[in-house]
Amino acid sequence: MKTSSKIIVSNQAGIHENLASIVRKHLESEYRKPVADHTKRAFAAVCARLEDVPARPIILDACCGVGDSSRALAAQFPDHWVVGIDKSESRIMRERPTLFRDNLILMRADLVDFYRLAVEAGWTLARHYVLYPNPYPKSVHIKRRWHGSPVFPYMLKLGGVFEMRSNWRLYLEEFAAALEIAGHSSSLESFEADEPLTAFERKYSESAQPLYRLSADLD
Repeated sequence: MKTSSKIIVSNQAGIHENLASIVRKHLESEYRKPVADHTKRAFAAVCARLEDVPARPIILDACCGVGDSSRALAAQFPDHWVVGIDKSESRIMRERPTLFRDNLILMRADLVDFYRLAVEAGWTLARHYVLYPNPYPKSVHIKRRWHGSPVFPYMLKLGGVFEMRSNWRLYLEEFAAALEIAGHSSSLESFEADEPLTAFERKYSESAQPLYRLSADLD
C-alpha cells in the first residue's frame, strides 16, 4: 500500500536568478563566523575517536538525523570510518547505544562549523553524503540551501566522492550549477530506492514520489 507524503511546493520555477552571484561571492571570500564552543568540543571528540585505531578512510554523513543512514553506510563500508553529524541532540541521543561502534561515530554538532574545523584540520573525505536536505523551497530562502551558504566552498575542500539525494530535482539542479561554477562536474539521475537509507527516502518511495541523486568526484 502506498502512503501519502508531502510533495514540495515552491514559488521558484527554475534555478534561482541570483545563484551564480551568491556562489561566486562565497568562493571569493572567507567565512568569518565564530565557531561555536559545543562544535569545537564535538569535533575534538570525533578526532580523538578516529585516532584510537589505525587510520581508515572517512565517510561523512551530513544531517544524519537519528543515524539510520550512518549505520547502513557503516555496514556497507566496514573498512571506513562513518561519521554522522546532526544539529539535533534529541535525534542523535535517540540512538545513544550506537553512538560509537566499530566504525561508526554519531555526534551532535553544527555542520557549518564542523565543515570549517574539518578543513582546518586537513581532513580529506573518501565519501560525503547529504541525504534529503531541508529544501527551503521559498525562493527568498536561497541562502539557506547548502549551495547558497557561505560554507559551500568548505564542503568542496573536503574532497571525496560526493552524493546528495532529494525528492526535489530543482535543489539538485541548483547544486550541480553551483558545482560547475566552482569547477566541478557532476551527474544527476533519477533512481529507485530498493533499500532506503533514510526514513524520508522510505516515505517518498512508498508514496511513489520520484527520487533524484547527484554525484560528483570532488578530488
